[in-house]
Order: sequence, then structure tokens, then C-alpha cells
Amino acid sequence: MECKRCGNQDTKYFAYDPFHENWYCRKCIAFGRINVNEPIQSKRYQTCNIQCHYELEYPLTNAQLRAMREIRLYLDQGKDVLVYAACGAGKTELVMESIMRFINQGKKVGFAISRRQVVLEIKERMAKAFPMLHVIAVCEGYTKETDGDLIVCTMHQLYRYPNAFDLLIMDEVDAFPYRGNPMLEQIAMHACQGQKLFLTATPDDAMKEHIQKGDLALVELFQRPHGFPLIVPQVIHTLPLFQYLYIVHSLHWHKREGIQVLLFVPTIESAHRMRNVLRCFFQCAVFTSKTVDKEAVIADFHQKLYDVLICTTILERGITIRGVHIIIYQADHRVFQEASLIQIIGRVGRNIQMPSGKGIFLCTRVTKDIQDCISSLQKMNESVENHDTKELIV
Repeated sequence: MECKRCGNQDTKYFAYDPFHENWYCRKCIAFGRINVNEPIQSKRYQTCNIQCHYELEYPLTNAQLRAMREIRLYLDQGKDVLVYAACGAGKTELVMESIMRFINQGKKVGFAISRRQVVLEIKERMAKAFPMLHVIAVCEGYTKETDGDLIVCTMHQLYRYPNAFDLLIMDEVDAFPYRGNPMLEQIAMHACQGQKLFLTATPDDAMKEHIQKGDLALVELFQRPHGFPLIVPQVIHTLPLFQYLYIVHSLHWHKREGIQVLLFVPTIESAHRMRNVLRCFFQCAVFTSKTVDKEAVIADFHQKLYDVLICTTILERGITIRGVHIIIYQADHRVFQEASLIQIIGRVGRNIQMPSGKGIFLCTRVTKDIQDCISSLQKMNESVENHDTKELIV
């Protein structure tokens, strides 16, 4: 027995329906019941009937143009592509030409992301870049409209689109809940009848293996548009009590300078404990998976109503805030793996008006993940320096 949607072959996830005399898959039943060996029914979605173009606030850099040309070349050759780009390097802008070219050929394009908040942000960015297109977001709370000229959705919502996309762009493929989830991977593969374009700042071993085998073409971009190097964090290892004292002292300094701080903590419980301490001195809020009105909290932080936003790893990706500094409390906690640390420090120095900033890892011991994070960031900076040196020699 095999489920044609999620690929399940484990008998413990199948159940028998005596009324209809057939077996069905329980592993992906949250997406609707599908019987064993039942073919996936494709639905015809409308393609855009207008010629589109994209509009950017800033011109692309030479490094971005080079990466964009490489992506176009590989897609023209019929290859799937992995874009390995540093946080803040502008990987979303890199795919806009591919979106334009596929849509202008009368093809369907989807953009899938792991997290709901990022879906809504990308939808707004795409709607601004392609004002002539009907861009929709499909995620929790936004499922009444499921077809548009360009569809931006969460990975889970891809179950709605079997064989729908000629180009499927997948961001954050290394992140929860997609990473290590064979069911979501199968659903995503069924959603694409053409080519796939993967985006990540932290490729895992499986992706690297696909590149080595030639299953994926690799495009790299480690230089941010403003040309400044990636922020390499400062590591301070001390006892938890002194970590609290450091945070309070540091926040006082940042407040005087008018600089906001994203304070990452390992758990929801520690986030609320931290708020109970810090709210005596600062305007602060908590942002976790349990937070109600998430969009309102982020909007208030953008408007600088808070000095510090205390958050879990739910905010490690996607969010862009001008002129923010980062502090990680208990950076040696197991929840902060190398990929997570790279993404978090990538929130700093993204804006051209403030291309530098501070990133502080507070810990009682320096873990391998902390060491690997620093090593990876240093290698990215060295790669950019070496490339610039070669161009000068040429």
C-alpha cells in the first residue's frame, strides 16, 4: 500500500473503511482523506494573461546580477536550482526575474515558505514589485482565496495545488516544519510539475549531497547589497545571573542610543520570565508561537513602541527591522543550532542606512554550534573578499 500524496508505505498509518471497503492514509488525513493508491486529482488553476515586469526600490548590485544570470541559465537548461545566499543578501529579489519570465510564458508560479509571518511579508513585497499582478497569500487565516497570478503560501498549503506549478520557489527549506518532514516534502514535490528553485542561507547535508550528485545546480551569493561584511557575533561566556546583568546594562546603553534590540531566549517560559525582569526598566513585549495578534506586535516594534522584543526562534527568519541589535540569552541551549544562530545574527546589519550592528551570544560554554556559526560567517566574508580581490586583479 502507498499513499500517492505523502508517499506513506507504513502499514500502521493506514486504516480500513468497512462502509466503502477501502483503505485510506491516516498520516496526511489532516489535508483531507485520500484512499490507498488513489491518484491525486489535479485542479486547473488560471494562468496570468498579461505581460508583467518587476519594479525594485534599489538597483541590483553586480553580485546580485551575476547570481540572477546564473539562476536564469540553469533554469533555461531545465535544472532545479539551490540559491545559497547569506541572510540579507537579497535572495528574494534574485528570483523576481524568474517569476517574470515564467509568468510571461503563460506558466504558473508558486512561492512556498515555512512560516506564516514570512508568507505575509513576502506577499506584500511581491505585490509591490509586481503591481500589475494579483498576488495572494494562502496560509492560516487567509484561505478564502486560493488562486491568483502569483501564489505565496506556507509549505502545508501546498496540498491544495497538486501538479499546479511550472515553477515552485521554496524558501527556508532547511527550517521547521519542512526540514526532516518526508510528508511535507512529498506534498511539495507533487505540487510542482516543472522546476524547483530552493532558497536558503543554511544548506543542510542533504542539500549538499544533491549538489554533489548533480541533482541541483548551485548559485551562491554572500555579499549584501550595501557591500559591508556579515556581522560576526561576539561571544560572552558567563553564568546565567551575569547574563541577566549584562542584558540590563546593554539595553540601557542601547536605549540611550535609540537602538532597538531583539532578545532571543530558548523557551516560551524563559521569555515570560525575562519580560517580568525587563519591564521594570524598559518598554518590552514577548513574541512566541503562543503570542496573540502577532502582526500587531511586529507592527508596534517597527514603530519603535518597544525598546526590546523578547522572542523565541520563531523570529529567527524572515523579519527585517532597520537598525536592530541582537542578543541571545543562553546561546548554548540545544535549541540554538548552527543554522538557527546564523539566521538570528542575520537580522543585524541588513539595512543600507545601518549596515553594521552588534550581535551578542551569551553562554556558559561555547558549543560546537556556536563555533560552527562563527566559522561559517567568517568563510562567507572571506569568500566575498577573495572574489573582490580577483575582480580587481582582472
